[in-house]
Amino acid sequence: MFKTRNIGLSVLCILFILSCSDKEKVADENSINDFEFLEITIPEIREKLDEGELSVVDLTQAYIERIEAIDQAGPQLNSVIMINPDALLIAQELDDELQAGKIRGPLHGIPILLKDNIDTKDKMPTTAGSRALENSFPLSDSWVTKKLRAAGAVILGKANLSEWANFRGELSSSGWSGLVGQTKNPYILDRNPCGSSSGSGVSVSANLCMIAIGTETNGSIVCPANNNGVVGIKPTVGLISRSGIIPISYTQDTAGPMARTLTDAVIALGSLTGVDSADEKTTASLGKSLTDYTPYLKTEGLKNKRIGIYKRPLGRHYKVDTLFYQAVEFIKSQGAEVIEIDNITKSNVGGHSFQVMLYEYKEGLNAYFKSLGPDAEIKDLEELIEFNKKDSIELLYHDQKYLEMANEKSGLDDQEYTEALNKLLIGSREDGLDSVMNAHQLDAIIAPTGGPAWKTDLVNGDSFHLGSSSPAARSGYPNITVPMGFINELPVGISFFGRAWSEPLLIEIAFAYEQGTMNRKAPKYIPTD
Repeated sequence: MFKTRNIGLSVLCILFILSCSDKEKVADENSINDFEFLEITIPEIREKLDEGELSVVDLTQAYIERIEAIDQAGPQLNSVIMINPDALLIAQELDDELQAGKIRGPLHGIPILLKDNIDTKDKMPTTAGSRALENSFPLSDSWVTKKLRAAGAVILGKANLSEWANFRGELSSSGWSGLVGQTKNPYILDRNPCGSSSGSGVSVSANLCMIAIGTETNGSIVCPANNNGVVGIKPTVGLISRSGIIPISYTQDTAGPMARTLTDAVIALGSLTGVDSADEKTTASLGKSLTDYTPYLKTEGLKNKRIGIYKRPLGRHYKVDTLFYQAVEFIKSQGAEVIEIDNITKSNVGGHSFQVMLYEYKEGLNAYFKSLGPDAEIKDLEELIEFNKKDSIELLYHDQKYLEMANEKSGLDDQEYTEALNKLLIGSREDGLDSVMNAHQLDAIIAPTGGPAWKTDLVNGDSFHLGSSSPAARSGYPNITVPMGFINELPVGISFFGRAWSEPLLIEIAFAYEQGTMNRKAPKYIPTD
């Protein structure tokens, strides 16, 4: 059986004793949040490391112990699939470099978790949460992993996800994977973390790491950021290479950072950009990307901005609406002008997007399986489908309809695909976001990111109330979500999205809102009813 936990025998014994003695106890918020590095930021950690007050080894060990204490024991959040067996060795190497006066980059010594559809060439498999890939070891690092290593990050481990990035079948429960099961929301434990970057959102929120990397095709960064009270940046497609990431859609997929503060997310973002010959989309970023976005962290970033209010998600949840209009009033108070927008797209963009995803899913998955080499246990989409049919767990709660629908598609030269792609791009861009923003001379558009987290339900699947991710996701344009407030004990976020390559402008606007409101609160781990 795949060893999902890197815990020594002595630690296992300790955890067993703790789990037995505390079996009838509820999670104690005070003890769980009694953590030396609770809510600490990258600049604060960098100062401690640079002044010799803290070692990378001690920092990494602290996060490993916290994962063991509350992700694997305690509330059992189940957000981390595996701790990197070499994490402390990496940390020691980074400490040695600090002692020698060498700093690799802005993430030197920062522990980071990767969503487990991002390849690492090390002792950790890359699984997409699937039992079919539990022993799948990629032949090389992904672009994201290479860039993080070059910037000095400690790859702490792999985060759980909605299996196959939540594009496997119907009635799925976000945060569930066949490999390790259901991830819990740290605010109220029976609530859903959303997905597909579920483990990334939960682990950051629960202070199990400093940064997590998620991926999004439509909503998979911003929704878990919303449900778990953190910041998520879904960049323009092509700003960050997708090479070495298990794909869904070449047109819409992107990786992006998730953090407790926009400052931390922005520091990570600059470390991930660049042109990669293995991902043609990145060529469009030449001259438009930056390696440092921190100059755009401006507290007066809302002044003289024209902001569109995307009204379509409103009117579905009055409690969300109340928070959102409070946010609008704050934005106006900071010198921004707001303009109401009823809709962004006119045509059936969603239907075209779905067809494009199915075609590109088949093409992308088969190419990914081929990249694993001739000894890979799963060699194509057909074999994956057959594996799931025979497995005792994979289809226990959810089907694999989307895998089967993708497998029935032909190649990317099919007329249905080319027509759908053309209509998607025109409908979401020229006749969508670009058209609306140009007509109203907007700097950004805002909307509620989502509603409060619903109760996890493995029988009926997810129960979304509202969302605003689609305009930016389908066009491939950037989207930033930050905490907007709380409905009872559950967080909700506000999204800032806009034109392609407008990350600097969106960062200015989102940062001014974040710093002026400071809505982030650490979770309380309220037990399941």
